[in-house]
Amino acid sequence: MARRSEGGGMASTDMRAVQANLNSQKVPEGGRGQEGGDPNKKASFTYNAERVLGSGSFGIVYQAQVVETGESVAIKKVFQDKRYKNRELQIMKELRHPNVVELKHAFYTSGDKPGETYLNVVMEYCSDTVYRVMKHYNKMKQPVPHIFVQLYSYQMSRACAYIHAVGICHRDIKPQNLLVDGHTHALKLCDFGSAKRLVKGEPNVAYICSRYYRAPELIFGATDYTTVIDIWSTACVTAELILGQPIFPGESGVDQLVEIIKVLGTPTREELTAMNPNYTEFKFPQIKPHPWHKVFRTKTSPEAIDYVAKLLVYDPKTRPSGLECCMHGLFDGLRDPNTRISSTKPLPPNLFTFSREEMAIMDADQKAKLVPEGAK
Repeated sequence: MARRSEGGGMASTDMRAVQANLNSQKVPEGGRGQEGGDPNKKASFTYNAERVLGSGSFGIVYQAQVVETGESVAIKKVFQDKRYKNRELQIMKELRHPNVVELKHAFYTSGDKPGETYLNVVMEYCSDTVYRVMKHYNKMKQPVPHIFVQLYSYQMSRACAYIHAVGICHRDIKPQNLLVDGHTHALKLCDFGSAKRLVKGEPNVAYICSRYYRAPELIFGATDYTTVIDIWSTACVTAELILGQPIFPGESGVDQLVEIIKVLGTPTREELTAMNPNYTEFKFPQIKPHPWHKVFRTKTSPEAIDYVAKLLVYDPKTRPSGLECCMHGLFDGLRDPNTRISSTKPLPPNLFTFSREEMAIMDADQKAKLVPEGAK
């Protein structure tokens, strides 16, 4: 959803054209030809397009208001090839979690050309993104407050734990795809346009994920990667929250690898084999790893440094799972019942409301640590 223009300005699309296409139509919930509504509901909604949030090769995302309820929603409009089902919509229909953007409804509209069809996916609207939060603090020349580093990192891990438990790999986690509710600071993973259900033994495309957040096995062209590519991406976002800039800002795939090697050092033969066995004969210059405490500011908490260091490792099998990430000491403060964002603001709701899918993969130790007494 969120390959959105982050400048807050209008994308080069005439809103009148969007509204004309929407035609302020009444869209039947559960009516003929629509997906995602309850077929037993007879209510219909009128969507009033307000502003473009982003546009790109995928289509257009705009903010709209539900006229009948006054609620703000985000609508992603994409061209629908009649020969295929829309994978993003199929995946979103399966997901229900406090840290995943909610699918509200989906409907089709006709294009300008005969037989042209567009799918409109209606989702909950959030006022901010992690990208914009970081931009805000950068502008003020201040680091992102530690409580937000904790909150956003923890909620990213929760989102990963859940989607991975149901077999989905997001494959494009980055600050722009992490929505934030400006009031509660609840985080929601969005834009499942690159997401896929990974099946063991089935190859996947390696050219996936936005460059700064690409796991090294992807840069090495691996096609049998696992959901832990998402864990690498979340660690890059956490590091960026702390640093105020991307940790691996490569200009190309090769340059990206150079940036990673400058921090992690040259991968060993075993690490290369773990990422992609075809690359073991490559000879890389021997570079020593840069000490993690020197990568970050002096005031960075030791827990935050340890957290990033444990996730940003070459061998995918040694990266922690989403739930294992949640167990880290960096988040012990969030589990303290006295912790608040500020004197007037409590922590967001549902931090410890685990889904059935998450509970099913928890062992006894994880349950004891992750589910606070009050929540049990």
